[in-house]
Order: sequence, then C-alpha cells, then structure tokens
Amino acid sequence: MLYFDHNATHPVSPAARAAWLDAVERLPANPSSPHRLGARADAALADARISLARWIQCDPGRIVWTSGASEANNTVLRHLALATRGPVLLSPVEHPSVRAAAQLWLGPRVEAMPIPRHGRVDGDWINDRLLRGDVGGVVLMAANNETGVLQPWDAVAALCAAAGVPFFCDAAQWVGRMPAAGLGACTFVTACGHKFGGPRGTGFIVACPELEPLVVGGPQEEGRRAGTEDVAGVLALVAALREREEALNPTGTRPGPGLAERSAWRDSFIGSLRQALPDTEVVGAEAPRLWNTAAVLLPQTADCRRRWVVKLDRLGVAASTGSACSSGREKPSHVLAAMGYQPDESDRMVRFSAGWDTRPEDWAALFDAVRRAATELLGGGTEAAHGAGPQACPLPRVAFCGTGTGL
Repeated sequence: MLYFDHNATHPVSPAARAAWLDAVERLPANPSSPHRLGARADAALADARISLARWIQCDPGRIVWTSGASEANNTVLRHLALATRGPVLLSPVEHPSVRAAAQLWLGPRVEAMPIPRHGRVDGDWINDRLLRGDVGGVVLMAANNETGVLQPWDAVAALCAAAGVPFFCDAAQWVGRMPAAGLGACTFVTACGHKFGGPRGTGFIVACPELEPLVVGGPQEEGRRAGTEDVAGVLALVAALREREEALNPTGTRPGPGLAERSAWRDSFIGSLRQALPDTEVVGAEAPRLWNTAAVLLPQTADCRRRWVVKLDRLGVAASTGSACSSGREKPSHVLAAMGYQPDESDRMVRFSAGWDTRPEDWAALFDAVRRAATELLGGGTEAAHGAGPQACPLPRVAFCGTGTGL
C-alpha cells in the first residue's frame, strides 16, 4: 500500500520503537514511587523534558505530558475559560479538537477571525483587534491539518506578548515537520507524538505554572495533569522528535534531503497533476504550506460513492478527503467552508500527505495511480487517459512508503 496519509498519523519510527522497548525493559516503575526504580523513571521523564524544552526553546518546567493533542487542547481551552475574560479570537480553520473545546468551554466568548481564500490569517487584522482592547486570548494553529497552510504563529505570538494577551498555538502538524525552535514564545503550545513517528497516545503542553488541570486526582506534572505518566511513550516521542530535528538541520555526519528538496518532490507531483487534469485546483496554493502536503480539488465525478479516495484505495493508495459522503450524507470540510469553498467543491478535495520516508519515486507512483483513477472515473476522453505527464511507474509493494514500523 502506498501511504499518503501521514497528516492523520505517521508510522512509528525505528528510533521510537527502540526507545519504547528499551524503556519498557529498563524503567518498569511508576515515576511517582519513592523507591530507586521510581526515581529512575522520574529522572528519565526529567531528561526527556529537558530535551524537548531545548528544541522548543522554553523552560523545562513549562512542559506537561499528556495522552495526546486532543486532551492537551481541551486542557488549554478550559484554562483560558477559567483564567481570562473577554472574547477569545479563534481562527475558523482550527482542528476539531480545538473548535469543539472552544465551543464547550468558551461558548459565546469565541470570536472568529476572518480567513481569506488562501487560508492564512491576516496579522494586521489581529493586531488591530488587539489594539481595540478587551481580548481575553488568541488561538491560532501553526499548520493546518487539511491544507498544510502555515499560519504566521510567530508574528502573532509577538503581537500577543506586546499586548499582554495569552496566545495558544496548536502545533500538532508543525512539530516534527518544521523546526520547533521559537515555539516557546507562545503562552501555550500543544502537540502529539504520532504525527511525526512517535507512538499514539502521547503528547504535551507547553504551559504556565498556573495551568488549571483538566484531569484531576493526583499530584503528577506539578499538579497540572493527574495520572501516571507513560514513561515509555514519552521517551519514544522524544526519540522520534530527535530524529526529525536532526533531519530538519542536516549536518555533514547525517546528510539528507532538505525541506526545499522535499517540497520540490511535492511540487513536481502537483505540476504533473495539473498538466494531466487541468481542472485540478491546489488548495492554499498562494500561501506557504507544509512540504509534505498537497490538498487538491480533483474534477467532479458522476457519483459521490465513486469518489476519488475510494478509487485510489482500490488502486493501492491511502489518502484522505475533506468531507465524508460514504453514508450518503454530505459533511463538507469546515476548513474549506471557512476559506470560501462551496460544499460541492469541498467534496472533491483529496489530501495527499507524505512522510519522512517518502521518496520521489513514491510521488511518481502516486501520480500514476491518480492518472489511472482519472481514466476509470472520468472516461477515456481525458488527457490523463492519453498518458499526459511523466512516465508511469508501478506502485511499489511496500508499507508506508519506507521502513517505519508499528509497535
């Protein structure tokens, strides 16, 4: 299976798997226990906190381990509801775990930011709104999970700091794909391990000491999150992130393709796709995007149940879409709706998201599969059916486009 759904979850990296197995064997104790084995587990958590803080550039004491980004997002939004007053500015393209938590904890205090067609918020609008006063907080993700559009989180963090307003950044799609340096400037940051090769069920918050806990019933994490920490999961998360940070800053000892080269692989795929299917539209094309993500509107098909994702799956490609209609009920993407796309356009969106083990030949094989899908869905009269684009190559019979394995 050719795996192009890494924005949903990235296969566990070999380094993360090795770290998890090692921790399970060496550190079996509860880190809150008073004996030496407990102390060793607690020390391992402390070392992991220091490593993560170094990459994010924050004090290690600000890091709180969680079960993932959804729990972390709920924790931060609940804290903002309890600790602040006034409207909280929220971008309309946030992840559902942020949108739903904001609605639950903040309700009518949520004030939506305007969003243009390219999907990137206007920093000037945020600055003007902050200057008007009464803002209780600002919530803006670092990178969008559907479109890959990068938000100006660093500039907004600086604006909020100058205004004395807390700023919350969901960095789940950023951490492990873009350099983590500088995220410590945000008041709150959340992320999870499984987006970049760590295990599922692990995540963290960069928070303030006064963070109100969502999970109560124990003194763990300095009273900010009750529950026995998953030592093995945390160490696997950090091992995976260490790999990614090294890849993002390649050296002479560990050279590898940089972000510009990886972006070029994606852009070559997009160029071939546009040549073969001229009606294709790239979502967020006018904005900076993650190097691994291509969200495209493919030509309309006659029957929703014959949609592109289903056909690609049958051809051996795992991708995802911005809406779900397999049940016969339309669920347009809230991200595309906020960007001004109509429901019928949203229904045509397919998201291809590569991983760290994806190579140029995988992108070429993906194009070949899309071209074959077009031949079957749109008929023999399309340019795709006549072989436009680069030379087709057979789908590789590998799992997850590389060597990553699960636990």
